[in-house]
Parts: sequence; structure tokens; C-alpha cells
Amino acid sequence: MSRVLRKLGLSFRLLPLLDPDLASLARLGRFYGRGPSPPSFNFKFEKVSTGVRALDDLLEGGVETCAITEFIGEFGAGKTQLCHQLAVMVQLPPERGGLSARCLYIDTEGTFRPERIVSIARYRGIDPEKALEGIIYARAYNSDHQMLLVDEAKKIIEKENIKLVIVDSLITHFRAEYPGRENLAARQQKLNRHISQLHRLASLYELAVVVTNQVLAAPDIFFGNPLRPAGGNIVAHGCTYRIWLRKGKEGKRIARIIDSPKHAEKETVFAITDEGVVDI
Repeated sequence: MSRVLRKLGLSFRLLPLLDPDLASLARLGRFYGRGPSPPSFNFKFEKVSTGVRALDDLLEGGVETCAITEFIGEFGAGKTQLCHQLAVMVQLPPERGGLSARCLYIDTEGTFRPERIVSIARYRGIDPEKALEGIIYARAYNSDHQMLLVDEAKKIIEKENIKLVIVDSLITHFRAEYPGRENLAARQQKLNRHISQLHRLASLYELAVVVTNQVLAAPDIFFGNPLRPAGGNIVAHGCTYRIWLRKGKEGKRIARIIDSPKHAEKETVFAITDEGVVDI
């Protein structure tokens, strides 16, 4: 049944919607009542701790599986630092905030640094060599290559016990390869396909997807924040959780949830040190 559903691009989580009688086979939940009675499902989403209590509280436990979490911010805001830390945290056992699993790290900007993994792992009490072995690294050189890597990931996710996929950053190649308004429609269509790829991956394999996004300066805004996330509505609608990171005073970083199906807009503060991303 698993193979059939995957060929159709469906998930076990959709079984109760397709046929309520199949819910018990997937052990996902039950359909209570008929007619006006609402369906009730027992979904359990796992969380990957960020390693920062303030951020975990903001996200109600950490980065969620079966969803895409987007970190937005200008250069130096801490997006890549968080990606490095999450790549280490997912390897920890559940009682320490991880999933005892590996990470697939797709690097589009060439910013992955093994030495940063080493320093974060040492601070978290993990053997640095094992932490590096727990990260499957792939460098994407253009948008087609980036999408191909996500397609090929299906072949190794279960075999390698991957529970976290990181794309840092999501839109770099798309912006470079499709400049100008005349290419905007083609870029957005292709970007939409890529986000759909990531959603399918998160749903089918019950893993967490984390992407980073750049910002644009809007020249027509004279009051307030002129920055806005790149990618437009395609990225805005495609990502489940959107967290805006910005620089604060005295080396502090501020994280604010700007879009979520369950969180109110709120923010928290953290810092970046030699040991990684930490509480203040």
C-alpha cells in the first residue's frame, strides 16, 4: 500500500480523507460520525529542537516534521548559523530534542562550513566526527541541479534515516537565472514546482524541511521596514511557518513569526557565539 500511495504522490495521512474505513489500516486516526459531524484525526508531528530554549518556545517545541519552515533575513541575521545547528540537533536522541536521525544539507551559496559543525557539536556533547558523518552534504550549482537533488533524495531518505532536509538558500539560483519582469512568470512557476517537491518530501517521509530566504528592498516604501521576503506569494503560500530574523543591538538577534497556521505573531531574542546559536 505504501508503494502504491507514493507512486500516486499521496501520503498515509490522506487515507482518512480518501476512505474513512482505511484509517485503521494506517493507524493514523478514526472518523467519528457521519453527516455534520467533523472528522477527528490523531496526527502526531515530531519536533527538532533548535538548541535555543527561546526559539523552541516561540515554535512550541522546535521545527516541525511534515512541514516547511522558512527562515527569512538579510545577510548576517543568523539563517545559515541556525541551519548548521539544526543539522547537529536532529542527530540527538528524542530526550535531548533530536530525532536520532541524519540531515540532508543542500547548499546553494557555498556557505556550509564543517568547522562550524565541529564547534557546535563539541558544545552539545557530540563527537564532531560523528556529527559530520550524520550530515549528507550536496552543493547545488543551478536551479535545475537543486531540483534534481531533491528528486534524488527520495532514493536515500529511508536508507540513510534522514529526518531533516535543509535548503540554504531556497531562491538564490532562481533569482540569478530569471532576472527582470519578463522572466518573472517562468521563475515563479518553476519555484512553485520546487516548493511542491519539498512539500511532498516532507509529507511522504514525515521529515522536517527547513529553507532560508533572502530579502528585497522595496524602493517605493518611505516609512516602515522597506525589506520584504524574496519569492513573492509563491514562497509565502508555500511555506508552513515563516520566521523573520533580524539583527539587534549588542550582537543580539531577533526572531519573529510572521506567518503560521497556529501561532500568533510574536518574537524572541537569541545570540550567536562561538558555541553556536544560544539563549541570552
